[in-house]
Amino acid sequence: MRALIQRVRHAKVEVEGRITGEIGPGLLILVCAMQGDGEAEAEKLAARIAKLRIFRDEADKMNRSVTDIGGACLVVSQFTLAADTSRGNRPGFSTAAPPEIGNRLYEHFSAALRGLGLPVGNGEFGADMAVSLLNDGPVTIWMDTADRA
Repeated sequence: MRALIQRVRHAKVEVEGRITGEIGPGLLILVCAMQGDGEAEAEKLAARIAKLRIFRDEADKMNRSVTDIGGACLVVSQFTLAADTSRGNRPGFSTAAPPEIGNRLYEHFSAALRGLGLPVGNGEFGADMAVSLLNDGPVTIWMDTADRA
């Protein structure tokens, strides 16, 4: 699975004018299931993100995790993270998991974060979403459970 993680002061997702997920300080996580991914990859990614030390400590060093600060996660499905831009000007998305598998793994990933004690808000899989955030830092991290990137 792939994720683009942003440290945020706050973030929210809206679908057709209704808020589907909203958090204060924490992480906005754009996530994409790739072909061949399963529950193990979703759980591995969730565990890595929950422990990722990208929040400031008392010495102003990035030394604390979202768990350490009592933060939350806003998880948004983002199949475009699978974009292949190696040929032409139009990205290809054939390496993304099919929608039914992508949705199942997106939900499993969110549940894994909750299982680690993190409050989790969500977007809506497959919807046209409006995501707003106040990036903190900015700090943006790319993660992939496979050595693909």
